[in-house]
Amino acid sequence: MFPDKIKDICSLKADFNDEAMVGLDAMQRANSTLEDFCRSYFMFHDLDASKPQSIFRYLPILSFTESYIYQLDCLNESLLHEPVGSHNVLKEAAFVSASDDVTLPSTLVTCKRKSSSAGSVHAFLTDPFRQLVLLLQRHGLMTERIGEELRGGEEYWKLERQLCSAMINKEEISIQVVMRAIHLKSFDYRVLNLLLFNVRGEKVDNIFMDFLSASEFLVEVADDLFDYEVFPPLSHSTISSKLALWFSPRALFQDDVLENNFNILRMFVRIYGPSAAPTMLARCITEGEEKYIRLLHGLDPDLSHKYQVRCEEATREGGKGSGPPLGTWNIPTIITDEELYRSNISAMSP
Repeated sequence: MFPDKIKDICSLKADFNDEAMVGLDAMQRANSTLEDFCRSYFMFHDLDASKPQSIFRYLPILSFTESYIYQLDCLNESLLHEPVGSHNVLKEAAFVSASDDVTLPSTLVTCKRKSSSAGSVHAFLTDPFRQLVLLLQRHGLMTERIGEELRGGEEYWKLERQLCSAMINKEEISIQVVMRAIHLKSFDYRVLNLLLFNVRGEKVDNIFMDFLSASEFLVEVADDLFDYEVFPPLSHSTISSKLALWFSPRALFQDDVLENNFNILRMFVRIYGPSAAPTMLARCITEGEEKYIRLLHGLDPDLSHKYQVRCEEATREGGKGSGPPLGTWNIPTIITDEELYRSNISAMSP
């Protein structure tokens, strides 16, 4: 009987290779995003985020999907956070193809254990959403539009690795690639909205999806400015524009320069230089806001008003309670020498 049990266990393990799974850590990380999603976008699906039954009815699929994405993002971050002195893993991962063999770095072992659904770094780099797609197909929720957004997410992670590898290795980067990456970055919100349209049997509202893309672009830029550097926290001088600040509840206290994360300000400094980067980014923000306002006016007036109220609410919760309803854009002091900055921060560490 013992060999039969071994056979059953092996068969079960083989089945799990195609089973999408998430860990508790990923679910906890996804929680704030899910809360923001429900409070910000349920209104566009004729749902009331203040009613528990509205949330819990759709929470399983939304929570699982967002947690799965966070789990994969953990693997990608671990590749980006390889020690600055050893760039080989990041450089290889930036351009890996499906035929390559990728050895799991020691720094990824813990993350891999938390992210068993990814299976291995090779699986993540070549077909990260395979198990999730199979799950959605089994439940009749997979659509070509969702597949398109998931492919966009895979492309974003690849571009992030390429750009951050180029930053560390002092290589040239393209403004076209940077803008492509920042527009792809919020793919998870678009996937969640598409899932909600599908599970409710609704036709996708393309006007809303276009508006969502414009809004999330501004959110991502604001998050990047907030996360550019946090040493010393909130004590640096700033350059303020007359534009509204889009502050996301997803923003966490992190240091993108120190951790070698994708950050639009970092990229602009590399492309345009420290003097011109703030001006060029302000121009980019202005164009983004003009597009946002144009699309906002195309929404149902009641929804438009509710969403603006939600933005003000989110801004206050993010600690921007003073000044104009949505605050101001703050461009932090430019770090002209990232290596020196990292060295100084490292020297400050106990």
